[in-house]
Formats: sequence, structure tokens, C-alpha cells
Amino acid sequence: MQAGTYVITGGGGYFGFRLACALSKKSLRVVLFDVKPPSEALPEGVEFVQGDVRDFTQVANASRGADCVFHVASYGMSGREQLNRKLIEEVNVQGTKNVIQACVDLGVPRLVYTSTFNVVFGGQVIKKGDETLPYLPLHLHPDHYSRTKSVAETLVLKANGSSLAGEGGVLHTCALRPAGIYGPGEERHLPRIVGYIEHGLFRFVYGDPESLVEFVHVDNLVSAHELAAEALTGERQHRATGQAYFISDGRPINNFEFFKPLVEGLGYSFPKLRLPLPLVYFFAFLTEMVHGAFGRIYNFQPLLTRAEVYKTGVTHYFSIEKARADLRYNPKEYDLGEVVEWFRSRGRGKNRSRRLLKN
Repeated sequence: MQAGTYVITGGGGYFGFRLACALSKKSLRVVLFDVKPPSEALPEGVEFVQGDVRDFTQVANASRGADCVFHVASYGMSGREQLNRKLIEEVNVQGTKNVIQACVDLGVPRLVYTSTFNVVFGGQVIKKGDETLPYLPLHLHPDHYSRTKSVAETLVLKANGSSLAGEGGVLHTCALRPAGIYGPGEERHLPRIVGYIEHGLFRFVYGDPESLVEFVHVDNLVSAHELAAEALTGERQHRATGQAYFISDGRPINNFEFFKPLVEGLGYSFPKLRLPLPLVYFFAFLTEMVHGAFGRIYNFQPLLTRAEVYKTGVTHYFSIEKARADLRYNPKEYDLGEVVEWFRSRGRGKNRSRRLLKN
């Protein structure tokens, strides 16, 4: 990695903080920008600046003097967050516009955007898709998060080559499209899944047992971001400039088979009941309708949203060959063993709970 200052929007979150830790080990200066600080102590060389991507002045103040910005901040990825359209729009679209403008105004030469598979996926089967796939038409997205991420990615890639203020030069941008992120300490998806398991709500699976999806370990995603930042430099002939890349572990697997070691590792039985996908999708639709009607009175957590049903039950996986070639991305193999141990070390899991009661 080139020496300099690296700014991470959304740096208080799981992935942003993990990226900061990796950069700090290389003796780089890192600025975390987020509405809330990370839950762990800051490593040496890492600074936290509290602020909101929806406020341009705050974004600009945090980005001053940066050599590269990792724009990770987003809102509305899963659960009830997916139903707050106003906040999703403000964070994902206006926030991205603010980051781009700050880079241009302050002469920041590199911008790496954390996008998503969902810019091209909306419930249709995709097998080993690549970056030549067109964006899914905005009106076909089943959720506003995916729709706004598509808009934001387009803005970032269109900004590539923009003239920078000050000493001149141009802005070099790229976008990474990760699969579902997992790893020990992941704060968004895994605790929700484990909560369902512990409360006896994980009673069925759904969809075709042959359906395949993908995941990416947090450390593989960190590596991809570091490599992308390098591939925007002159030393790498700006290889990634203006490009988008699918990022995953490169191992398609059935969604429920992927989580089976987590369920059984925590001491629970894996459900045998399999429901048809359309039935579960209809249930998710009804849940969203109920939330729309009563969410202001009681903002409950939907068991599933329509987008989550598609993401988990419909085959969609992508080639990472472009990332291998351009970024030199080479994902390592991981499993859920460390995730199971992380939960068990915090008193989660059926067998663990029984031992604690005996003691």
C-alpha cells in the first residue's frame, strides 16, 4: 500500500473497522468517519471522526488531506432497515454524492466504493455472471437498498476521470461488489440468524436444495479493498480505474448448507422441513405490508423481507476472474468454525448455556 492517509466512511461498522485494523498494521494513517464509534479500541495510527455522510461539510472535513477514500457507509441492507426508504435514499445516494464532491474539491485522487452483488441481481437466476452483465433496471429491484446502491455505484464510476481542484490531476474510482459478508464479530446478519435459532424460529428452509449463492469472508474483502486501492495508482497503471468487480470467496454453496455448521455448532438441530420459495416470498410480502401499516407504532423486526428471500433462495453467483486478473485478488479459504467459537465464547449456543447453568 502507498503511504498516505486513508479515510473510511462507515468506519465504525464491522467491515470498515476491520479494514482500518489491516491498514494500521502497515503503518498507514487511517481516519474512520461514522455516526458512531467502533465498539473496539482504536489501533495505533487510527483516528475516529464522528459525522454523517449526509452532511457535506462533515464529509469534507474528514476527507481533508486524504490520499484515498474507501466509501463503505450505507444503510438499509437487511431487516427492518430495508423498509426505511427515506433514510436509505439520503445515506446511499446523497451520501455518495457528498463523498464524490469532497474528493473532487479536496483533490483526493482515489475513491474505492463498496457496492453489492445486488446492482445486477433482483431475483433472477444468474450462474457465473461477470461484469459485462447490465445493471438491473431500477424499477425491477425488490428493495430500495439495492436500487440506491445501483444508483450510487453508477455515480462513482461516472465520476472516474473528474478533474480535481487544487494541484490538478484526476479522480480515479472503482467499485467492489461483495457477496454476503461473514466472519467472527460480524454485527448485522449473523447475530440475527443466531437469535432466530435460539428463539426456535429457525424451523424450516426453503427453495431448491440445489440453489447456489456466495459469501465472502471479511478478511478476503479487506484484501480486495487494499488491492483495489493499489490498482488505482500509477504504479499499477491505474488498472482498476472506472471498473467494477465481483468479490467473493469463489465457492458457490446452498445458503442453508452454508449455515448448517453454525446451527449444529451451537448445539441445535438443523430443520428438515423445506417450504416452496413462492410461499415464503408471499409471507415476506405480507410482513412488509403489515410493517408499512403499523411500523410507526411498533417497528418490529421482520422475519424475512422479499429481497432476503431472493438473496438466500435463488441461485446467483459470479466469476471473480476479473478481480484475480486486475487486482491480483486471491481469496483464502475459510469456514464458519471461527464464527461458532466467537458466539460460544460469548455464552451463546445450546450446549454452552447448559454447562453454564450446571456450573
